[in-house]
Amino acid sequence: MIKVGIIGATGYAGGELVRLLQGHKEAEVVWYGSRSYIDKQYADVYQNMFQIVEDRCLDDNIAELAEQVDVIFTATPQGFCASVLNEEILSKTKVIDLSADYRIKDVAVYEKWYEIKHKSPQFIEEAVYGLCEVNREQIKGARLVANPGCYTTCSILTAYPLAKEGIIDMNTLIVDAKSGTSGAGRGAKIPNLYCEVNENIKAYGVASHRHTPEIEEQLGYASGEKVLINFTPHLIPMNRGILATEYASLKKDVAYADVKAIYQKYYGNETFIRMLKEDVCPETKWVEGSNYVDINFKIDARTNRIIMMGAIDNLVKGAAGQAVQNMNLMFGLPEDEGLKLVPMFP
Repeated sequence: MIKVGIIGATGYAGGELVRLLQGHKEAEVVWYGSRSYIDKQYADVYQNMFQIVEDRCLDDNIAELAEQVDVIFTATPQGFCASVLNEEILSKTKVIDLSADYRIKDVAVYEKWYEIKHKSPQFIEEAVYGLCEVNREQIKGARLVANPGCYTTCSILTAYPLAKEGIIDMNTLIVDAKSGTSGAGRGAKIPNLYCEVNENIKAYGVASHRHTPEIEEQLGYASGEKVLINFTPHLIPMNRGILATEYASLKKDVAYADVKAIYQKYYGNETFIRMLKEDVCPETKWVEGSNYVDINFKIDARTNRIIMMGAIDNLVKGAAGQAVQNMNLMFGLPEDEGLKLVPMFP
């Protein structure tokens, strides 16, 4: 049995980790870390865990935690993991960080976009970017995994095969994405109040959202060139889900069958990526509660552009599900263990 510790277990991503790991045959959560609810019964914070989780919340003492577990999930704000991680901890346990602390290889870019000083840049090069469908082999041997963000997971996977094959002009890529409110976390913020969000849709972080350099970096690796994109996120009044609609100019004439073949080349054997039938657009409701990514595309011959579309559940494939998928790879388990989740509807 893999002994698991979670720091940030009472946030939305942490709570989703707890939910998923209850159904994992090879893992047991032994530490429910939550600075806000120390000594409070976990099921009193999330009553869906009543008579399922009997443990109380503990603190975020990562040094003590490292002595007791095989893997630590840090579902914490940016800067926390970087401020506490050291070689002694990594020599004792594996770490899967759900924040952005180790996702971006250039520390100066991280510090510019997140406006904080990185406290342990010595681990950035070692950290493996935990996009399982792209970096599977590197993840298997990692002791530190940087779990990708929700917007980035959807945006990168939607465009990755076409970037890799060089059929789209990366200088023209535009990513327009929408997210449910759980993506903003569980903290009390006025913009996320019911009356602020309900019956409304708004763009935010326009030309400045901090997931932008993460998407650019990873698609840059895929395409072999420097990538600059326009990325515009939007907040919509639903709990879960991300829909990314991406636009790019084609570098050559292609037919539907050509593009479909490219996607099949990269994703045809992937458990969690579903390429939809022609003319079927991804919808967030068909992936809710699951680790699936639904992807499709449409060629616009009139403008010589291609429209790529992807949908995920931001708390599962966009956070906790992907983290569990990474854990499975790191411990040599079947990749879908604990993640055989049929999407919920309605």
